[in-house]
Amino acid sequence: MIFNRQELTDSQLLDLYKKILKPRLIEEKMLILIRQGKVSKWFSGIGQEAIAVGVTAILDETEYILPMHRNLGVFTTRNIPLYRLFSQWQGKANGFTKGRDRSFHFGTQDYNIIGMISHLGPQLGIADGIALADKLKDNKKITAVFTGEGATSEGDFHEALNIASVWKLPVMFVIENNGYGLSTPTNEQYYCENLADKGIGYGMESHIIDGNNILEVYNKLAQLKAEMQENPHPVLLEFKTFRMRGHEEASGTKYVPQELMDEWAAKDPVANYRNYLTETGVLTTEFDEALRSEIKKEIDDNLVLANAEPEIIPTYAGELDDVYKPYQHEEVNPSASSENIRFIDAIRNGLNESMQRHKNLVIMGQDIAEYGGAFKITDGFVELYGKDRVRNTPICESAVVSAGMGLSINGYKAIVEMQFADFVSTGFNPIVNLLAKSHYRWGENADVVVRMPCGGGTQAGPFHSQTNEAWFTKTPGLKVVYPAFPYDAKGLLNTSINDPNPVLFFEHKQLYRSVYQDVPTDYYTIPFGKAALLKEGNAVTIISFGAAVHWALETLTKNPEIQADLIDLRTLQPLDTETIFASVRKTGKVIIYQEDTMFGGIASDISALIMEECFESLDAPVKRVASLDSPIPFTKALEDQFLPKSRFEEVLLELLKY
Repeated sequence: MIFNRQELTDSQLLDLYKKILKPRLIEEKMLILIRQGKVSKWFSGIGQEAIAVGVTAILDETEYILPMHRNLGVFTTRNIPLYRLFSQWQGKANGFTKGRDRSFHFGTQDYNIIGMISHLGPQLGIADGIALADKLKDNKKITAVFTGEGATSEGDFHEALNIASVWKLPVMFVIENNGYGLSTPTNEQYYCENLADKGIGYGMESHIIDGNNILEVYNKLAQLKAEMQENPHPVLLEFKTFRMRGHEEASGTKYVPQELMDEWAAKDPVANYRNYLTETGVLTTEFDEALRSEIKKEIDDNLVLANAEPEIIPTYAGELDDVYKPYQHEEVNPSASSENIRFIDAIRNGLNESMQRHKNLVIMGQDIAEYGGAFKITDGFVELYGKDRVRNTPICESAVVSAGMGLSINGYKAIVEMQFADFVSTGFNPIVNLLAKSHYRWGENADVVVRMPCGGGTQAGPFHSQTNEAWFTKTPGLKVVYPAFPYDAKGLLNTSINDPNPVLFFEHKQLYRSVYQDVPTDYYTIPFGKAALLKEGNAVTIISFGAAVHWALETLTKNPEIQADLIDLRTLQPLDTETIFASVRKTGKVIIYQEDTMFGGIASDISALIMEECFESLDAPVKRVASLDSPIPFTKALEDQFLPKSRFEEVLLELLKY
């Protein structure tokens, strides 16, 4: 191994040695503790320390870094107190996740570190969002994000690199090519010779670096950082290294040929660097021994602190209160001035007023800039707010949602428009596993609104007509909003943008240009979790949301003798159970009307809640009316049969006979 110090001083060389030695000594201690059963799981980075340390050492402490399992050197180089790391690994309250997630699955804004989730890929998109925020601030900062060679096969890798190239984002994409993804060798994971070659396809600068040579890592990255600051652009970095331990300790390394282990053992990054410093007279045996003793004492002292910390005592409130970031709704009442506008105009007006109110709000989506979006809602926004804040995206829903999370982490608000709600399936993972869980896991909110044009009735077929709110109402950490009227759409959209938690905002396409209402001309908000009682009666409770509210109104107009409470839920999460239960206790009969398919829809949960809370008040079974349990078809006759509109009146009249 050839070391080239370039312009580094003796002091800098020794500082890098301290930084690379510390995670190695911690790991050696952890391997003892895991055998003693004092640490439940461990993902070893032995043999890879030079990468984590080198990357972190060239970044300022205010620059974000997104590590993975084997990057203990990131955390130690950022000087996180060891007792907090030990508490994290032991699942204690003084860790970073309050015992809710393990090992390195955490982040901390105090140290500008954003941890991984097990799905790996989304953190690459997060780095895009963080870097975009820095670019908008023009602060010359760089973002570094780690991934393994295995995760380069994920679609998120392609999406994130593509976005970074198109938007010229200052991101270092760090691939630790360590030979194996769990037990699968690289020759079974990709066919190209070098992963750095993938950079060509993105028009991206790329480099292959000896990941076991701390000086090569440090000097090359220091040079690249200076170039990226002068001319923002992404760089793909493939670090050749090797995983000397198992994927995690329990899995072992029996599948690795011994000659390969021996070959890489000779390339040990710590031992080789120590030998180089000793041979050049920079490091003495006495200094090395003193340094090791100092680090080992720090480890032992901090373990005592962590071990003395009591075990977590769980409480229901403690868990449930952290699912969402606390948010005090800001009530903004409208003025008397109003105009009669369509549903789509109300959405547009809400976006426009929120863009004026929040200078840190960025809208992202396919074709939303000059074209104005598939439904022309953002038409003209580029002229008003510029392409920095109204951003066309490639067709890559997953990385765009993750980028929204990155913007939120770095001080921005994000709106992501799904061209159709159906397309959210390709962005499902970062919504339900990243946005939804971040505050619960490590206290980081996701200030992201995902707009969801949805619904049938337009003969758009199986891929453009779903109303898929139930995918998200069952996911703790998400808020789900589904207005039926222009007034509600504008006020609830404004609240969604204000709320620091992730919001799925459903907009029924059929309502866009068919429903008019008097809507205040200025800014106002409507609180979440407050249903609207549209009609009042004693005979039956009708619970609905979205387009089905209008279908219910049509049925009641046709049957004026029916005295019904008609509840428009408006928000599905949080759900206004108080209004629901009060109405059911009054009428004794209830029918839940949704456009979504029957099985597994939110009507099922509402029905169960009513049975549990209002059973003694019921005079009849709870009825549900929904679409057929099939994909939504294209031809009008088939779609009409699929939708519940033709069946609701019959079920309602039968219910009233009880």
